[in-house]
Amino acid sequence: MRRPLLPRPSLRFVPVWRRNLRVWRKLMMPSLLGNFGEPVLYLLAFGYGFGRLVGELDGMSYMVFIASGIICSSAMFTASFEGMYSAYTRMAEQNTWLAMLGTPLTLDDIVFAEAVWAASKGLISAAAILVVASALGLVADGRALLALPVVFLAAFTFGSLALVITAVARSYDFFLYYFTLAVTPMLLLSGVFFPLQEMPEWVQGLALALPLAHVVEIVRPLMTGSWPTGVGLHLAVIVSYGAVALVLATALIHRRLIR
Repeated sequence: MRRPLLPRPSLRFVPVWRRNLRVWRKLMMPSLLGNFGEPVLYLLAFGYGFGRLVGELDGMSYMVFIASGIICSSAMFTASFEGMYSAYTRMAEQNTWLAMLGTPLTLDDIVFAEAVWAASKGLISAAAILVVASALGLVADGRALLALPVVFLAAFTFGSLALVITAVARSYDFFLYYFTLAVTPMLLLSGVFFPLQEMPEWVQGLALALPLAHVVEIVRPLMTGSWPTGVGLHLAVIVSYGAVALVLATALIHRRLIR
C-alpha cells in the first residue's frame, strides 16, 4: 500500500513531546544558559555598544529596535539547533525513533512531535529574552505578549526546515552548510540588526522570500507599541514554509528509516 502524500499525525505525538521534555529537564539549566546567554549577549553588546554610534532607528532607540529582532533570531537558532543536532542524535545515533516505531506510534507522529518540540524550545528561549527586555524597559506594553504565538509558529517552521536537513544529513558536519548558507544570511538580511527598508531592493526581495523577515515584521511592532500591517501575508509565508517543510521532512525521513 502506498504511503499517503500528506502526513497524518495523531494525538499520539503528545507522548513523544513529553518524552523530549523529560529528557530536556535533566539538562534544563545548561540548555537554558546556552539558548539564552548568546542572544542576551548580542542584545547588550550591540544595543549598548553599537547603539551609541547608531542613535535612533525608525523613531526608537537602537536598543529597542534590536530587542525584537533578537527574540525572532533566537527562536530561529534554537528551533534549528533542536531540529538538527538533537533530532539527528535521536534518529541516527541513539536509534530512539526506530525504537518508537515498535509501539503504536507512526513516523508521522514522531516527526510532527519533533517539530512541535523544536517550536517549544524556540518559544522558551524567546520568552526568556522577552522577560529580560521587559526588565530593561525595552517593551512598550502588553501587546508584546501577542508576539509569543507568532514566535511559536515561526519556531515550528524553522524546526521543520531543520528536520529536512536532518533527513538528508550523514553526519553532524553537514549541518554547518545549512547554518552558513541559510540561517546566517537570514540573520543578517531580515531586519534583525538593521531596518530592512534601508537595504537595496534586491536584498529586500531576497529577505522577503525567506520566513525570518516576515516574523520580524509582525513581532517588532507588537513590542514597540503599535500594530503590524500585512499580517495575513506575513503569516501565510511563515505557515507555507512550515507546512511544505513538514511534508518534505516526513517523506524524506520515511524513505531513510522505512525500507
